Amino acid sequence: MRDAVCYDAVVDQEQIKRQIEEEAREGRLTCEQARALAERLEVPYSEVGRACDELNVKIKACQLGCF
Repeated sequence: MRDAVCYDAVVDQEQIKRQIEEEAREGRLTCEQARALAERLEVPYSEVGRACDELNVKIKACQLGCF
């Protein structure tokens, strides 16, 4: 059984968006990149997904259906 991940930090959407813009290529991020970004910024996957939606960045090669 895996440990649950709990995020208590306040989510800075602008920081998330800046990172997405830096990492996205041709308006796309891989699922692996999006998950790594969320973990690095210590935010839920859903926050990265929300920011990608707002930036019209598509998640490709999704492995877990998180995005």
